[in-house]
Amino acid sequence: MNHLNNIHSRGALPTLRKCALAAAVASVFVFAAGSATAQTAAAPAESAMVKLIRGLIQSGTLAKDVGEALLAQAQTEAMAAQQAQRMSAATTAASASVAGGVRLEAGDVRVPYISQTVRDQIRDEIKSQVMAQAQTEGWASPNETPEWSKRIRLEGDVRVRNESRNYAGNNSNIEINWSDLNKGSGYDVNPNTNLSLPSILNTRQDRKNLFRARARLGVYADLTENTKAGVRLASGSDESPVSTTQTLGGGLSKKSVWLDQMWISHKPVDWLTVTAGRFGNPFMSSDVVYSSDLNFDGIAAQFEKKLASNRDLTLFGTLGLIPLEYSSDSSPSRSQTKMKSENKWLFGAQAGAEWKINDENRLRGALAYYNFNNISGKVSQPCALYAGADGCSTDWSRPAFMQKGNTLMLLRDISLDPLNPAGTPQPQYVGLASKFRLIDLNLRWDTAVAGNNLRLDANFVKNTAFDANDIWNRAGTRGAIVNNFGATGGTSKADYKSGGNAYQLQATYGKPSPSARGDWNVLAGYKRIEPDAVPDGYNDSTFHGGGTNARGYFLGGSYAIDKNMWFTGRWISTKEVYGPPLSIDTLQIEFNARF
Repeated sequence: MNHLNNIHSRGALPTLRKCALAAAVASVFVFAAGSATAQTAAAPAESAMVKLIRGLIQSGTLAKDVGEALLAQAQTEAMAAQQAQRMSAATTAASASVAGGVRLEAGDVRVPYISQTVRDQIRDEIKSQVMAQAQTEGWASPNETPEWSKRIRLEGDVRVRNESRNYAGNNSNIEINWSDLNKGSGYDVNPNTNLSLPSILNTRQDRKNLFRARARLGVYADLTENTKAGVRLASGSDESPVSTTQTLGGGLSKKSVWLDQMWISHKPVDWLTVTAGRFGNPFMSSDVVYSSDLNFDGIAAQFEKKLASNRDLTLFGTLGLIPLEYSSDSSPSRSQTKMKSENKWLFGAQAGAEWKINDENRLRGALAYYNFNNISGKVSQPCALYAGADGCSTDWSRPAFMQKGNTLMLLRDISLDPLNPAGTPQPQYVGLASKFRLIDLNLRWDTAVAGNNLRLDANFVKNTAFDANDIWNRAGTRGAIVNNFGATGGTSKADYKSGGNAYQLQATYGKPSPSARGDWNVLAGYKRIEPDAVPDGYNDSTFHGGGTNARGYFLGGSYAIDKNMWFTGRWISTKEVYGPPLSIDTLQIEFNARF
């Protein structure tokens, strides 16, 4: 130890040890000063400090000369602190004596008073600082979900339906299922080589108490304030575009799930939204033209703008480019020479306005033009199927999906085997005989009667491309029209019955869309759709079993038993517009829920 003191006194202590020693001494002084301040006059701070420094000198921690210098400084500072403490105590006692008449004795402590307002202010400031730091560091709400999840929402609905279909006993029993006929390799129309009937629709045997269900689940994301995206799954018995309803039963087998929607939308400006992918109906329309379950592929631009001069008047519209079908890339599959690309499109344009007359009256109307391009059937070039030809040149023109009602024509011009002309099989497909360019007018008036909402809807559709002569000319000179003849059984042009007009009228009294407990409505309407007024593959699948060439009335009502849960009942009575008799009555009772 003496050796170390000698080294220290000679100034040879390493720099690192000097720093450590200085830190230790500083710590001691801080502690001692704090103790000296807290002590009363009975225990002066000088004695403790002197003893402490002397102990450090004796232990060799401090050199003697350094320790004596520190000891002198400590005694001086302690005396100054004690003198200041005595003066402060005297001043405080005098003030207390003057202000409150109370004299402080030795050892008393004076605590300054802080008002409640000041305390609240201090608390709020500290709380704000702490919460700001907590939110920045992410430990304020440990159970809170991440920010990105707040921009995603789930929506869905479930419907359970009991359905009964009643058919008149005198209905025609030779209604061909043309959709099935178009599948596979076609139906052989040569009676010499095929004695079997094509697939026939049920038209006379009732179907009672069919339990059916529909489920849809969508995930929607607000990517930014102006960009959104969505994906929706839905049930369905098959790939039909007009229904997501699944018939239950089937041996309790699991049910199918389909990708129903997938889209992205963007708003480049406040009044314009552009959506691409597979999305819901962007047009104002009724189920005369488009089923409520129908989704659209392609791209649509929707605009909506309130007039600056009249804020109660809103203009809106839609432009849509919808691909309906693409021809196969590799057709004919067994030929080195492929067919050219043949695509089917829907070009849609709509403009409308909504006028809020007052709090109880609102008018909404829209006029649309739909051009279904390249969807009509075409007679093929002569094709020698007997010689191994891989299909015919216009097989692509048959519809990918159809219901019933449209005028149909045979597509194939099949060459006969010269060695066996009567025995040449003639497998045929059918296509749409009419063109479709629709003018669609929709009107709606919302008003109030007896304290409840009354909604009146009207829809008028005209196929401006319908022409009976054009239909017969398109089918060729061989009389290839296969349906929509009168009830007499004749198949000549004079027996042909069709039309290109449709309309629907409907009145709804009560809440149009029940959502809260106790909401209700009743409705009644009438609908008439001539055979070639609209393409039969895209409209309501319930009215007359789907499609066109139908007329009839419908009645219904709904009642909400809880929030977003309601019952619906519907009665639909329909029959044909032209042709053999076909009467269908449909009863549906539904339980609906959405979330």
